Amino acid sequence: MTVVLPRTATPAIPATPTTLTTPIPASLPRATVLGIALAALATVVWSGSFVTSRALHDSVPPVQQAFWRWLVALAAVAPFGARQAWRQRKVIRRHLKFVLLASLLGVTTYNTLVNQAGSTTSAANMGMIMAASPVLMAMFERAAGIRLGARRVAGLLTACAGVVLLIGGGAGGAGFAAGDLWMVAAACCFASYSGLLRRKPAELGAVAFLFTTFLLGTVLLLPAQGVSLAVQGGFEPTPGTVLPILYVGVVSSAVAFFAWNRAIALVGPSRAGAVYYLQPVCVSLLSWAVLGEATGWTQALCMALILGGVVLGAGARR
Repeated sequence: MTVVLPRTATPAIPATPTTLTTPIPASLPRATVLGIALAALATVVWSGSFVTSRALHDSVPPVQQAFWRWLVALAAVAPFGARQAWRQRKVIRRHLKFVLLASLLGVTTYNTLVNQAGSTTSAANMGMIMAASPVLMAMFERAAGIRLGARRVAGLLTACAGVVLLIGGGAGGAGFAAGDLWMVAAACCFASYSGLLRRKPAELGAVAFLFTTFLLGTVLLLPAQGVSLAVQGGFEPTPGTVLPILYVGVVSSAVAFFAWNRAIALVGPSRAGAVYYLQPVCVSLLSWAVLGEATGWTQALCMALILGGVVLGAGARR
């Protein structure tokens, strides 16, 4: 009979501190790259909406532009967001004040101000002034106790210098118009909306939040839409009016707002705001190509500063 002796168990080698604490290096950079890419996508798409607002200024009243834009956006998001919003109706009711404020700032007010600005100022000016909003975003984030870091601040200041130089010397020397003041108000409104997104309840789904803000924002626009129809009359539905509204409704609203909201969740308002400095570059190029608005070497120099600030400010936190 053969006797099989039990093998002596090999003692386990205890894990070293290095083994236990080794981080996964790919997760954070991947989220950062995705957030910056989504912020860039929203920024480029929104640049087209400024050109669209300027192009429609003499054919579609500003409030009606906003109302039909968000009605189209609501229809585009409804197949994906209506059911989720219904499932989360208790969560939405619990955070109704937050959702209402986000709807008022991001949907009802912001784009109406942009459209009003397009009545009396150029698309290039709109993009330049709107580029001031990342500074406000960074200020809101810093007020919330979040450290921006020296590199982020340097990037913001560099890009801001490009914007200031562009406004001072790149817009043909024209002074401030009424539309420029409307854009200042729009920039403050958008910065407040972006800062508010940082406080979005985690339990509220992104698509449900988007659908609900579009719905409430459109409802809040109804009184102004009624007044505009009574005073200014409607507009003629032609390819030149309907196609731009479809663009801003589907692409600039449904797609861009989802991308921006997700970018804020991934990288925060100040880093997404640094990417937002790309907007005057895109708007200037688009307004030159589509509307024939003048551009020159001064704009090119300022755009280089803005791009450099974006690269610097979108980097590491510290």
